[in-house]
Amino acid sequence: MTAHSLALRGRSYPVVLPKIRDPRLHVAAVIITIHVLGQIGLHFRVSVPQILAAIITCALIEVSITFWQTRSFVWPASAMLTGSGVALILRVVGTPPDDPWNTYAWWVFAVIAGASLLTKYVIRYRGTHIFNPSNLGLVVAFVLLGASRIEPLDFWWGPMDAYLAVAYLAIVGGGLLITRRLKLLALATAFWLALAAGTGLLAASGHCMTANWAFAPVCGFDFWRVIVTSPEVLIFLFFMITDPKTVPTGQVGRVVFGLAVAFASVLMMAPMTDEFGTKVGLLAGLVVVCALRPLIDRVVPEPKSAADSLAGFGRRLAGSAGRAAALAVGVLLVGATIVLAGSPARGVTVPNPEAFNRVPVVVDTSTLPQVTISQDVIDFDHNLAGPEMSAVLVTLAQNLDIESQALLRGDASLLDFVDHGDRLAEMQQLVAERNAGGDFEVRHYDFDTVDAKLLVPFGMQTGLSLGLHGRGTVTIETYDQSGQLVSTASEPFDDVFAVRRATGDRWLNVAVLPPS
Repeated sequence: MTAHSLALRGRSYPVVLPKIRDPRLHVAAVIITIHVLGQIGLHFRVSVPQILAAIITCALIEVSITFWQTRSFVWPASAMLTGSGVALILRVVGTPPDDPWNTYAWWVFAVIAGASLLTKYVIRYRGTHIFNPSNLGLVVAFVLLGASRIEPLDFWWGPMDAYLAVAYLAIVGGGLLITRRLKLLALATAFWLALAAGTGLLAASGHCMTANWAFAPVCGFDFWRVIVTSPEVLIFLFFMITDPKTVPTGQVGRVVFGLAVAFASVLMMAPMTDEFGTKVGLLAGLVVVCALRPLIDRVVPEPKSAADSLAGFGRRLAGSAGRAAALAVGVLLVGATIVLAGSPARGVTVPNPEAFNRVPVVVDTSTLPQVTISQDVIDFDHNLAGPEMSAVLVTLAQNLDIESQALLRGDASLLDFVDHGDRLAEMQQLVAERNAGGDFEVRHYDFDTVDAKLLVPFGMQTGLSLGLHGRGTVTIETYDQSGQLVSTASEPFDDVFAVRRATGDRWLNVAVLPPS
């Protein structure tokens, strides 16, 4: 450190600035690069004031604490990393997209970042903090506030382009250089390989999760590929797990630490069915293992001792048939535990198409208009720019007709193949009310125009939807309890029909929304 001084009220106070070779500055350079790319090309849903609120809050807290402790002004490099890390991962539901200077919910970033930093001074072990502050603060915030208020940065940042390529280069290049210099590369490698193996086991067992950036649940190989190549996972690997203050100091201890974090993260990700839970599970794995750090320190060799050698440790594990057998049994138990924990998120149930074939559905495609497709849909999936979009509209018309048939017949089982989520619950309620007695309404839609756009949900990270904004005439038929037509009326409609591939290849109705 280079010391300077600052005179205040006739008294001189030391000013301590970091050296250019300080690894914290190099980490900061990588994270700031990602922030910049997120603003100019990756469309991160976070604003500059939100980012600054997190960083400045942490900086002011740390400067104040260190001044109170040392009577000197110390550059808050670690604190600013905490604030920057929180701002990189945290998202507040409702933040306007592509508005880099909005001040929406800036105080949420300030509070969460400040609380994260304070854990470094409150929770300590052997004279130092045991949790990565940003990691602990984010996990606690996600658990306490829930998916309806805040959410984590997506695993998938978008299709490969120049901005994403530069982001990968910065993360991987900077991460390798920094972890190698800090002698943490073995830890990072052990974590990534174990994470790849664990998520591979989940994927092979049929694991699925929903995500904002996918029309259908992300399953199997796609789930594995997204997780192990995610820029966000790489940031977690290179810049959160590898905090020198929170990992063991010995070679063996660090590798064991990395393996333990991978196992804990995969185990906590396993039962999660949406991206919110999966991401929180990943982050929580580090919290759990940091809490167990004293136990790890007891079971691994003493740092810098003759036994603290990866090669020697490996030979000792495999040095006898008994140890090798115990290791094999341990690996099998770990795998079985992961597969068992993943049961709630296993597979996607596709309704039996025979239920769909029980009623005649005839859609006159000549009466359907040409769909106007917004650029965001084309950018996301160019396959939707042609006949595929017309097929989506035909499917929507079929789905709406089946909904009418379900009401007329009082048969809620017909809805399973055409509706999902909020729309399924809504239509099931209408069928239940129809069967309970009284008049009920059936709606038939005649489309004049249809515009297609992407619907990116806020919170819950339950899946990207396609919005078909339709205008035209709806015919409302009112029936009595016996199913006899009582009256008919027509009126214009202007609604957005949200559809997505919620259970496989077929597009399902998930909501009917007012136009925005």
